[in-house]
Amino acid sequence: MNAVLPPSAAASAGGADLVLWVAVPYICLAVFAVGHVWRYRQDQFGWTSRTTQLLEHRWLRWGSPLFHLGAFMVIAGHVVGLAVPDSWTEAVGISEHAYHTTAVWAGSAAGVAMVAGLGMLCARRLLTRRIRLGTDRSDKLLFPLLSATVLLGITATAAHNVFGPGYDYRATVSVWFRGLFVLQPQPGAIAGAPLLFQLHALTACLLFAAWPFTRLVHVWSAPIGYLARPYLVYRRRAAPAAAPTAGGRTSPASDARRAA
Repeated sequence: MNAVLPPSAAASAGGADLVLWVAVPYICLAVFAVGHVWRYRQDQFGWTSRTTQLLEHRWLRWGSPLFHLGAFMVIAGHVVGLAVPDSWTEAVGISEHAYHTTAVWAGSAAGVAMVAGLGMLCARRLLTRRIRLGTDRSDKLLFPLLSATVLLGITATAAHNVFGPGYDYRATVSVWFRGLFVLQPQPGAIAGAPLLFQLHALTACLLFAAWPFTRLVHVWSAPIGYLARPYLVYRRRAAPAAAPTAGGRTSPASDARRAA
């Protein structure tokens, strides 16, 4: 099924829909782009994830891999679901039923892993006093916003596509998303979507606006160069000779060298 809305659906958007689904997304995308340029020019030394591994590592050992693996899978699913029209997947032999079945169960597994990892990371930050005291203002904004975005997305999927009758977001939300990037916004495409999907989209826009000013910038600093970097060779340094003591006697190592 080709996800194309009739002209009346796009034209029926009111003033509030234009603000929510056209003005807000474009403002957030502009802040996302300009903010990264500003951050790189003004705060290159702060372009880091600000790791706290030395302060606590037991929660981090499990929470970080779960969160990052789940996040990569969720992002990949969103790229396919939002950026790729359903006509393209059908053209390569993937039926709509097969796509939605795979997307729901694979996305649910990825979402559970991401939520579990994020919960561990938030718990260690709240329960470990040294980490909690080192939490800056950007983290206090990032963690609630990221948690809200993830939980709204999982709740929307569970409510409508796991336990509910099913909702084809590729015919509405995906059309609105692609329209933003080709400068043909269709606010009417998402205006009729369920509330959970709308809230998920709005929090995602706000997350993109906050991205350049938080630790999320470390996503663009993946150490790919390390894959081609030559190995570093470490050699043990020889022990320095012992200095004479106050009584004029030298250490045993010094006596053995003198006898030789």
